Amino acid sequence: MEKQRLEAFTDGVMAVIITIMVLELKVPSGSDFLSLTSSLPIFLAYALSFANVGIFWNNHHHMLHITECINGMVLWANLFLLFWLSLVPFVIRWMDETHFSAAPTAAYGMVLAMAAIAYLLLERFIIACNGPDSKLARAVGNELKGKVSLLVYVLAIPLAFVRPRIAIGLYVAIAMMWFIPDRRIESLS
Repeated sequence: MEKQRLEAFTDGVMAVIITIMVLELKVPSGSDFLSLTSSLPIFLAYALSFANVGIFWNNHHHMLHITECINGMVLWANLFLLFWLSLVPFVIRWMDETHFSAAPTAAYGMVLAMAAIAYLLLERFIIACNGPDSKLARAVGNELKGKVSLLVYVLAIPLAFVRPRIAIGLYVAIAMMWFIPDRRIESLS
């Protein structure tokens, strides 16, 4: 299979995920801007989730851009990533309907942690397919940022049971960390 088919499929699935997320936003009952305040928490959760899916999509795009070949293991790893990302609309709806209580907030972190694990696995399978001297292997090296993100997700999950807002703050911090561009892959394109 050519990598372009994998990219197109992934783009389509991520577009559906984002579409489902926006469809979960409820229209406020009032007709003034003040009525939007009741929707602010779910809107912020949507914005964070949109950013997270966008971060995964952006990094996925850059990773595949320097990938020479793919195999069956890469396809399965990509599906594993998409599975976890497809759960994002579910967990943000659960968070909204329970007013950001502990279990749904922890579940949101678990979904993001599993997506991070899936992304790291996808990266490793692509490197295995393309060789240890491939562009991707040279670009990611030790992959500290991804491992730190995963560690913070894992720490945030139990913290959600203590203070959900702290866990959400950590989820925001991870997303902000990824907004800082990582030029390692782009420099090899």
